[in-house]
Amino acid sequence: MEEPVSRQREREYSLYYGYPQYWGSLRLWGLGGDPGLLPTASGNDAPVEETDETSGDVHLRSVDEVRGYHVQGSDGAIGHVEDFIVDDETWDVRYLVVDTSNWWFGKKVLVAPQWANRISWSEKNVHVDMSREAIKGGPEWSGAEAIDREYESGLYDYYGRPVYWGSGDRVTSRPPSHSVRER
Repeated sequence: MEEPVSRQREREYSLYYGYPQYWGSLRLWGLGGDPGLLPTASGNDAPVEETDETSGDVHLRSVDEVRGYHVQGSDGAIGHVEDFIVDDETWDVRYLVVDTSNWWFGKKVLVAPQWANRISWSEKNVHVDMSREAIKGGPEWSGAEAIDREYESGLYDYYGRPVYWGSGDRVTSRPPSHSVRER
C-alpha cells in the first residue's frame, strides 16, 4: 500500500536530516520527546532531490499554496494570508498572519486556524467566522513582538475565543513560535 504524500515527505525529511522516524513509537518525536532535542544536521551537503509535486494526496496543501489566499470575514473580504506562525515545540500552525493592507491603513493581524470555518481551495479563500471590523480591529502584529502566553491571552480575549492551552500553563517570556518564512 502506498504511503500518503505527507508520510513520503516526512520519510525524505527524516533521512535527509538524520532524524529518527516517529511513527511506530508512542512518542510524537520517536525516541526524542521534543524536536528541539533532536540532533542537528551538520555538514550534510547532499543535494536535495526534486520531487514531483503533482503526485500525492489531493487533500494535502502546502503553506506556499495557501499563502496569498483571500481572507473572507462573515461580511466580506478583509485581506489575505501572508504567512503562518508555527509553534517551534509542537510544530502546530498556531496562527495565520493576515495582511489587511488590501484596505486603506491596513495592518497585519494574527488569526488562529481554528477560527476558520471553511477553506475554498478552488476560490483560494479562507472563510473566518468574524466580521471584517473585528479582524481589522484585532491587535496589530509587526513580527517583532514575542508571541508568549500574555500576548496570546490578549489576542484570544479580544476575539472572545476559548484558549487552546490549559489553565495551568505559565506565561513565558520567550517566543514559542516562528514565521514559516524564517526557515
